[in-house]
Amino acid sequence: MSKRALKKYLKEVPKTALEEQVLDLYERFPVVKEYYNFIFNPREDKLVQEAKTKISNEYFPVKRKRPRARRSVAQKYIKHFIKLGVNPPLIADVMLYNLEIAQLFAQERNVNEAFFKSMLNSFKEVLQFVSINALLPQFKDRIIKIYKESQEKNWMYSEGFSRALDIIDN
Repeated sequence: MSKRALKKYLKEVPKTALEEQVLDLYERFPVVKEYYNFIFNPREDKLVQEAKTKISNEYFPVKRKRPRARRSVAQKYIKHFIKLGVNPPLIADVMLYNLEIAQLFAQERNVNEAFFKSMLNSFKEVLQFVSINALLPQFKDRIIKIYKESQEKNWMYSEGFSRALDIIDN
């Protein structure tokens, strides 16, 4: 169904029928329920704290012995927050937190090349996000700290981290 056809349908359907359909969608689809819960009660700080807890549990697990260190966990939260319309500074905070916790993990463990490549991708994404949303003044210190850590510890792809900083210079 096209957007135009949907608009036409919505104009023709009685208000009570629309209300019933929205309630049905709310009950059937968890995504719709979550969306409306967020719109009417946007506890962004709670969502961010929950995401940070899950991300840190990936690298420093509480209940299991071995860390999984999956970047995808943080990426899912970030994409979800963007879809919901969470405040951009909070999204940037989660993105930077992911890199910071990964750097702590890399200090304690031997990590493979894929880990470093993944963190470089995360670094590029956070720089792009911060640049697009004009958040550089707010997050510059954390970005520089992450960059310096990658250089001091001789991370693989350290030249990629240097090139990525060009995004915010332009």
